[in-house]
Amino acid sequence: MRFDELPLDEAILDGLDAMNFTEATPIQEKTIPIILEGRDIIACAQTGTGKTAAYVLPILNELHYGGFPENAVNAIIMAPTRELAQQIDQQISGFSYFVSASAVAVYGGTDGIVWEQQKRGLEMGADIVIATPGRLISHLKCDSIDLSKVSFFVLDEADRMLDMGFYDDIMQIYKHLPQSCQIIMFSATMPPKIQTLAQNILKNPVEITIAISRPPETIMQTAYICYEIQKIQIIKDLFKNSKPKRVIIFSSSKLKVKDLASSLKRMKFNVAEMHSDLEQSQREEVMKDFKNGKIDILVATDVVSRGIDINDIQLVVNFDIPHDPEDYVHRIGRTARGKNDKGLAITFVSPEEQYQFQQIEAFLGKTVYKIPVDPEFGEVPAYEPEKYAKKKNGNRKNSRKKNGQRKTAKAVSSKMANQNTEV
Repeated sequence: MRFDELPLDEAILDGLDAMNFTEATPIQEKTIPIILEGRDIIACAQTGTGKTAAYVLPILNELHYGGFPENAVNAIIMAPTRELAQQIDQQISGFSYFVSASAVAVYGGTDGIVWEQQKRGLEMGADIVIATPGRLISHLKCDSIDLSKVSFFVLDEADRMLDMGFYDDIMQIYKHLPQSCQIIMFSATMPPKIQTLAQNILKNPVEITIAISRPPETIMQTAYICYEIQKIQIIKDLFKNSKPKRVIIFSSSKLKVKDLASSLKRMKFNVAEMHSDLEQSQREEVMKDFKNGKIDILVATDVVSRGIDINDIQLVVNFDIPHDPEDYVHRIGRTARGKNDKGLAITFVSPEEQYQFQQIEAFLGKTVYKIPVDPEFGEVPAYEPEKYAKKKNGNRKNSRKKNGQRKTAKAVSSKMANQNTEV
C-alpha cells in the first residue's frame, strides 16, 4: 500500500515524499489507521519493519489537525536506550518538516547543562517528549514535566524495557497519565510479561502481529564451527582480500569487545568499540563516525543490537553466541534494513556454544549453513550440540549439588552456633 492511500494529511505526505518514502510496510499499513481511530493498540513485529513511522506518523497527523493544549506535553514516547531515543527524535524531525510540532529527547548519561536544556524544553511544553524511563522519572520527581494533558503514550521496544527492569518505572509514569490517554505498545516479542503489562494499562486494545521475530529472508545466515582461539584468525582471513566496510561485530561482554577491538586495531583495521563503559558523548561520536563511513568495523555489545537505524550494513558477525534467540534476531537484523537490501550474517560457534546455537536454529525453524573452516587453521570440532547439551545439564546438576552442600554446611554451622549460644 502507498502512503497516499492511508488517511494521512497532505503535510505528512509532503514530508514522506521529501524523504522518498512512498510504500508503507505491512506494520505501518495495519497500525496507522487503527491509531488514527484513537484505539489502544499492541503491535508485535520483527526489528527493521518500520515501527517508528507506524506510530510517529499518526501522532504527527493528529497534532497537525490541532485541538490539543498549547504549551503542554501532548505525547510521550518511551524508549529503552538513549540511542533509540535519539534515533526516534531524528526521525520525528524528518517526518515533521512540514508540520508545526516540537519534540525534545530526554535521556541520561549527560552533564548538568544538557539536564537544564531538557528541563527547559519540558517546562515549555514540547508537543512530543521522547524519553528513557529513568530520566523521565527523574524529571517527574523534580516537577519538570506535567503529564496531565498527555494524549498519546507510546512504549517502543516494550519487551526490551521489561528485560532491562523498567516495569515499575513504566507503571509509575502511567499513573501520572489521564484516563483518556491513548496507549500504543510496540514489541518485537510477546512473552507473558508483555501480556501482563498490556492487560494492566491498555483499554480494549487492538492486537496486531507481523512475522514475530524472524529474520528477513534477505539475510544470508552462515556459521563457522570452530574453537574459540580460531575465531580471530578467521576474521583476519575474511578481510584479507576484501577491505571490510560497514561491518558490525557483536560480543556478549564488554571485556571481549575491548580485547577484540584492540586485536583488530593491531591488524591495522579501522575499528571502533561501543559499550556501556563509554561516556555518552563518546558513544555519539562513534555512532556518527560509523554512519559517516569514517569507521569500517564497529565492535559492540548488545547495546546497539536494537533500535539503531544504520543503513547499508553489509555484514554482521556474532563473535560469540547471544544469550537467547531473540538477541540473535536483533543482532543480525542490523543488516538488510531496506526493502530491497541484502545482508550477510556470520556466527562463530565454539564447542561450548553449540547447544545454544542449536536452540537458535530450532527457533528459526531452519538449519544455518556451516562454512567449512580453512584447513590451515588446524583441526576443528565436530558439530555435536547434543553432546554439549548433556555437559550443560551435568553442570547444572553439579551446581545444584554444590548449592545443596553449601546450604547443608550453612545449616550445620548455624545449628552449632545456636548450640554454643545455648551453652
